[in-house]
Amino acid sequence: MIEVKNLSKIYPNGTVGLDDVNVTIQNGEFVCVIGLSGAGKSTFLRCINRLNDATSGQILIDGDDIAFASGPRLRQLRRRIGFVFQQFNLSTRLSAMENVLSGRLGYHNRFSGVLGLFTAEDRRIAETALTRVGLADRMNVRVDQLSGGQQQRVAIARAVAQQPTLILADEPMASLDPKLSNVIMGILKEFNKDGISVLVNIHVLELALQYADRILGFNKGKLVFDGPPSALSQDEIDRIYSGSVADL
Repeated sequence: MIEVKNLSKIYPNGTVGLDDVNVTIQNGEFVCVIGLSGAGKSTFLRCINRLNDATSGQILIDGDDIAFASGPRLRQLRRRIGFVFQQFNLSTRLSAMENVLSGRLGYHNRFSGVLGLFTAEDRRIAETALTRVGLADRMNVRVDQLSGGQQQRVAIARAVAQQPTLILADEPMASLDPKLSNVIMGILKEFNKDGISVLVNIHVLELALQYADRILGFNKGKLVFDGPPSALSQDEIDRIYSGSVADL
């Protein structure tokens, strides 16, 4: 369970990224986060896994507060959260397998990680993840020789290799051809069926309505909608997408 309590983020220039956000995400939910660019969607995801530090509030992962954790405790909590980036964030000179194995680094000390001393179990987990995203025949291919859609599947496999309880995906289709959007969302949905909670920041409302169990709508840093797709009336859509906000 993810419990976000009174979460706020104010940037050094005074811009309010998040404004007193409160939300609970149950285990196994598939949640889509919608809103205008700059509404706080990416900030919300990045605060959950501490790519951004919150200004105030709590982020409880199964009761453990990650918001202000540090050192080994933060490292341990981050193992529970896989993150899929918009721009893939892969090492393009390494193979798909080597990239996915980096998802196992949180289970090793720094010395082992630097030397790449992965275990047979690590490799089994990585192979399984790559097979499940449809890349069984591309494991040893350098990432820069893969298509954009294949690279995003490697990124998803890397997140899954962490064996997380939660996957965060920040606009995972934004760098891809639109026809691949359903492929990526379908892959995330399959892992969600394993019991992994999935939280996707997404611009395409139709995809949110198609895949989400629940939708969170942000406007100017505030959570203005929280409910099932069936409750997302046109009035609610207009409220979520009203106004104009600068990119954060």
